[in-house]
Amino acid sequence: MNIRITGTGSALPGRILTNAELETLVDTSDEWITTRTGIKERRIAGEGEYTSTFAAEAGRNALAMAGVDPRELDLIILSTVTPDFPFPSTACIVQDMLGAVNATAFDISAACSGFIYGLSVAEKYLRSGSAKKILIIGSEVLSRIVNWKDRNTCVLFGDGAGAVVLEASEGNHQLCSTHTFSNGAHWNLLYQPGSGSRHPATDSRTIDGEMLHITMEGNEVFKHAVRAMEEASLKALEANGLVADDISLLIPHQANRRIIDATAKRLGIEADRQYTNLHRYGNTSSASIPIALDEANRLNVIKPGGKVLLVAFGGGFAYGSALITW
Repeated sequence: MNIRITGTGSALPGRILTNAELETLVDTSDEWITTRTGIKERRIAGEGEYTSTFAAEAGRNALAMAGVDPRELDLIILSTVTPDFPFPSTACIVQDMLGAVNATAFDISAACSGFIYGLSVAEKYLRSGSAKKILIIGSEVLSRIVNWKDRNTCVLFGDGAGAVVLEASEGNHQLCSTHTFSNGAHWNLLYQPGSGSRHPATDSRTIDGEMLHITMEGNEVFKHAVRAMEEASLKALEANGLVADDISLLIPHQANRRIIDATAKRLGIEADRQYTNLHRYGNTSSASIPIALDEANRLNVIKPGGKVLLVAFGGGFAYGSALITW
């Protein structure tokens, strides 16, 4: 059975937060941020903008490209670590916003690898015959869980959403394989302490906001990220009988310029075969790969028949890859 990406879409806030503006908020500089991360600006959600609103807009754009009516969808999978509410799932809210009355909808949480995980779950549904048309979305409003006093983390993250429509049908843009991995031994290197069952909303530290922010050991995350993304990439190549020279375009999770460069160097994929928009959007977690894929698609960066490698790493640790023949 062939599985195709028939539509891509994205949605981003209108507000742009530049490095120069961050200089007025924390002890940092454009040179410091750019050198260490490659980020120049990021998008920040405004009043009345939520994970669901970006997800629905990205979903509509993907559905429009695919020529699929929302009522034709069998399933909506939404990956996020910043849901509108602890429950119900944000996917159910998006289902209602889209009018996808015939779709089952649920959220998954795999941090920055969430979109890859979503692709993998959707692939299984399609191959089993349980669904024919699926909308996969990665959507985040990370600006509402960052500590704007911590220069090591607040400079990294941005908001937005990306989406794809996946169908079981013949044609181009074939999803060849997906590969997912987890290493829970290092969960505490990148996480949000509150407000789950360990540190509930009634905990005084949670009420004060102390535990609501992203917590990260940056140097340790870097080491694990590069190794894990290399491992996931090689698995995708091996599964499809390919080598790095066969890859037309690498679309990595847009976390940090140094992580992308180190991973690409290990794989032997030069800069002209990479698509990055990190400098404009920062790290949008599960939204980063589908936003980049949508941009590359609409700009005709991906050539017909080209081999596209997607790879991500995030909290959990959760990481994974996917291979597409465009």
